[in-house]
Amino acid sequence: MVNASKRFRGHIVKLVTSSVVRGSHQGESHGGVYLIDLERKLVHQAIDWNIVTIDWHGNGLDRGLRGIAFDNDRVYIAASDQLLAYTPEFELIDSWRNPFLKYCHEISVWERSLFLTSTGYDSILGFDMDECRFNWAMHIETANYRFKAKRFDPTSDDGPMMLNKMHINNVYCSSHGMYISGLRTGGMLHFNGTDINMAVEMPPGTHNAQPFRDGVLFNDSNDDVLRYTGRGEGEEDRAMRVPTYDVAKLQFSGAVESQIARPGFARGLCVLSDHVVAGGSSPSTITVYDLAANEMVVSVNLSMDVRNSVHGLEVWPYD
Repeated sequence: MVNASKRFRGHIVKLVTSSVVRGSHQGESHGGVYLIDLERKLVHQAIDWNIVTIDWHGNGLDRGLRGIAFDNDRVYIAASDQLLAYTPEFELIDSWRNPFLKYCHEISVWERSLFLTSTGYDSILGFDMDECRFNWAMHIETANYRFKAKRFDPTSDDGPMMLNKMHINNVYCSSHGMYISGLRTGGMLHFNGTDINMAVEMPPGTHNAQPFRDGVLFNDSNDDVLRYTGRGEGEEDRAMRVPTYDVAKLQFSGAVESQIARPGFARGLCVLSDHVVAGGSSPSTITVYDLAANEMVVSVNLSMDVRNSVHGLEVWPYD
């Protein structure tokens, strides 16, 4: 393992992550938000998420904090059906709900809008960060293996049904368009402002897919690896396996509800440079990989509870 202090001195030293605790009961912590100092391998829990309005049925769904994004001195964090804004000291500024936001996963900022995945409604919602309101929405429909983008007004009663057909779990925005993926989308979709098409096919069960260099970077959650696949001959392709732990050292606090609540589940991803990336896995662990060197750089464990899983993961921009 590479000396982390040499690799990160003068560069990225802090990450922020949210976690979800599968199978927790009312009165117990359901995860939270953590700051991770990579150089010193220190972890600080900034938010402990445990509220009485959580829906305690199903495999996660309403529970836990999800995607993370930033805008100047605001930290935006998504819960299942609301968007929360915090100061960099994690003091709550405000929160917003929308009837078409359900089972939100990842979020992405582009220019003056924040986009949220509404997994339950197979939709992407847009939030105007200046006016602090939901002002845009797009429902994704499928027919005969083709995709159709259908715009709707998120402030009206006229919108899609909550069917969760594709389990959309990620949105990523850049100057090239909006990229959308989910467990049942078949790959990473591209929305150019008018049409939506398949950009690249990927295996089922992926999370956090995003364009990277000459290809796509994503968590292959079914195979417990972080993958990079390029357009070339494959010499630079990578499959970085997440850390494994001695089963005897893991904590099983109550029943494991689903395949997601298992060791090795890969979710959470952020880019540190053109060849260094960080990924999350369960039990909640953050691992930094050097893709060029094809090696693990450093790994920091947050919990040994197998139900505790990383969700959102971003570079901390404030200090």
